[in-house]
Amino acid sequence: MLKHACAVILAFNIAGCGGSSGAGSTTTPLPPTTPTAPSGGPTVLATGLQIPWSIAFNGSTPLISERGTARIQAVDANGALTAIATLSGVSGTGEGGLLGIAVRDGYLYAYFTAGAENRIARYPLTGSGAATRLGTAQPLLSGIPAGSNHNGGRLAFGPDGMLYASTGDAGATSRSQDLNSLGGKILRLTPDGRVPADNPFVGSYVYSYGHRNVQGLAWASDGAMYASEFGQNTWDELNLIKAGGNYGWPTVEGKAGNSRYTDPLQQWPTAEASPSGIAISGGNLYIANLRGERLRKVPLSAPGTSSEFYVQQYGRLRDVTVAPDGRLYMITNNTDGRGTPKGGDDRLLSAPIL
Repeated sequence: MLKHACAVILAFNIAGCGGSSGAGSTTTPLPPTTPTAPSGGPTVLATGLQIPWSIAFNGSTPLISERGTARIQAVDANGALTAIATLSGVSGTGEGGLLGIAVRDGYLYAYFTAGAENRIARYPLTGSGAATRLGTAQPLLSGIPAGSNHNGGRLAFGPDGMLYASTGDAGATSRSQDLNSLGGKILRLTPDGRVPADNPFVGSYVYSYGHRNVQGLAWASDGAMYASEFGQNTWDELNLIKAGGNYGWPTVEGKAGNSRYTDPLQQWPTAEASPSGIAISGGNLYIANLRGERLRKVPLSAPGTSSEFYVQQYGRLRDVTVAPDGRLYMITNNTDGRGTPKGGDDRLLSAPIL
């Protein structure tokens, strides 16, 4: 149905926070939230990042993508930043640019904006630490709709070894329900860019659809897949993702109780959330929130509840991941034009598992 091959060089930029449109939305009581005083607050590992978007690890070395500069920054043990690469061909306005990165089997995978489209490419990795270097780009997928808003951009490998990518509707809501469009979807591809034979729609990269702007992807130990998603004006969402599932956008936003669509596990007012990167550790799911300026913890045994940490303490939080040392690593996102930068922003933070 849709097989787009990319024969291009790449480009990098950013994706930001969205709102939620109330088509078909319902007034639902807010989920239980427990305000929690942090114990053992975060440690600042690095400062001076410019619109960071995603964290990945090459061994024990954090690599961070910067949306506007198209740089991949390596962070050493002393917090020094080394730009190990600046990706060429990246161009984007608004929320576009260099977005998600992932590292797997000697490659760095990148999702980026190149004019009117978003692309996915991979680069061979050599060296380690500040001496890490990227080889020649290997294009994997092109033709993902791009716009000034709603570019998706998260990359993550599932327990099945496949590469998953979140895409946004790029401002055209009809794309989300159109199975012939790569926009408004979660895509699944092999590490070398082919359509897996067991994808839910034959010959298509589409894994799930009806999304507005998915920003976080993670898997629990039982293989269950979760995604965070920006709504428009009413509800942001945490969803349990099933192959072939339709998550309702633009017909519904948040919980609709309509059997045609899959309701979110939990929803939050957009002013309190804008859920971006997510990570799972110890039976809990952690969500970095942009507009909400907090880290949320959702117990997977009770996904309708949550606790909040570091509320308005570090500003906008773009990504969270579990580091090789078992701690939570987070990046702030205060230099993107929507936040209020403080001294040292943007920063890489390390926090204990909460």
